[in-house]
Amino acid sequence: IIFRYIDNIELERNEDNLEKIIEEDKITGYIYYSDIYERAEINQFEVKTTHRNCGKGNELLKHLIEKLQKNITLEVKQTNASAIHLYEKNGFKKVAIRKGYYNGIDGILMERTMEE
Repeated sequence: IIFRYIDNIELERNEDNLEKIIEEDKITGYIYYSDIYERAEINQFEVKTTHRNCGKGNELLKHLIEKLQKNITLEVKQTNASAIHLYEKNGFKKVAIRKGYYNGIDGILMERTMEE
């Protein structure tokens, strides 16, 4: 399935591993993830700029956590304070630093375990 995402880049994604916010027939936010046996990994998480900081991304993330009922990992750019705050608010912990992961900017590996 191909969607025209928020930044107008067409990406092919498996509908089964995509959770999205649709408002007025447009995708305003999405999480694309991989379901890997005993855990899942968030590959992409984006909310349209005009729809941020109003709880929609938080609701989408909580929905995914409840749906998957397993450990979840992700990488986030260390300079993305608002995303880090969102993840920490939902029980994710910093577990490692990935040096230069984002074109020279360090990435933070975060994990949420089912015990959270």
